[in-house]
Amino acid sequence: MFVAEVFASLQGEGILAGTPSFFIRTSGCNLRCRWCDTPYTSWQPEGRRVSVGELVAAARDAGLRHVVITGGEPLLQRELPALCAALKAQGHHITVETAGTLAPEFACDLLSVSPKTANSDPEGVWRARHRRLRENLAPLRLLLQRHPNFQLKFVVQGEQDMPEIVALVERLGVSGDRVLLMPEGKTAQEVAQVAPEVARLCLRFGFRFSPRLHLELFGAGRGV
Repeated sequence: MFVAEVFASLQGEGILAGTPSFFIRTSGCNLRCRWCDTPYTSWQPEGRRVSVGELVAAARDAGLRHVVITGGEPLLQRELPALCAALKAQGHHITVETAGTLAPEFACDLLSVSPKTANSDPEGVWRARHRRLRENLAPLRLLLQRHPNFQLKFVVQGEQDMPEIVALVERLGVSGDRVLLMPEGKTAQEVAQVAPEVARLCLRFGFRFSPRLHLELFGAGRGV
């Protein structure tokens, strides 16, 4: 697999926020979100080839039950099914984080999808491709069918994002308790500026609030 970094930290987002976890961050992404906070896995992908065996051994040595496979876009990695199977055989709880634009078969305990909305669209040559990929819901529908234990995390900048999010949730036919709104920001300070409004939107629309604990506790950067 093409891997940018592995590290132990607390899960910072979603329904498992605060859970000690071992992270495997793959490198490479088929999207180019303009607010991407890991450009070293997307806009300028970095990393090295690491075998499934090495990753499974690293997860074992970390001594943590929860493993998070993230990116970048880990569903691009052809070794993902083998990695998930090996981690599962070792007794780990597996979260796979994805944008939901691809649908290979793999096993996980929690599918964490961050569907992209118009606030992610980049400028320039990537714009049309990015938008075409994020607007195709066929892969996402297939993923949700295969993985009934899922969460949808939406990056929110403000109330202007809500009509698109509500429409997408309705099109997918998912329950509101599966939907989390997450304040956009690359630093704890930026997140703090948006968080109160996002909290009010959660109350208004009946969705859940997702913190960005890693930014609050450790700051922006790699390995957190």
